[in-house]
Amino acid sequence: MKYAEDRPYADPEKAARRIMELAHAVEPVQDGRIHVEKINYPFIFRDRGSPAEYGAGRKLAIERGWLWMHESGTYVKITPEGAKLFA
Repeated sequence: MKYAEDRPYADPEKAARRIMELAHAVEPVQDGRIHVEKINYPFIFRDRGSPAEYGAGRKLAIERGWLWMHESGTYVKITPEGAKLFA
């Protein structure tokens, strides 16, 4: 008997890659900035990821150097390393 459904983004690696896909699909505003709500809204509400999964995925993407987050937390930028994922 199975009581809970499998969470597709429970693995931070999968969550980080999905976050990068979402960030890549967004048209950046000035200076390559991507507002975080353009990424977290689709991840949480469309893809049904949890806020904890989003946080873990974003943290991993930043640790791996794929994303750079502004100190205010309002926007991110895709780094050259992160752009290589889509080359």
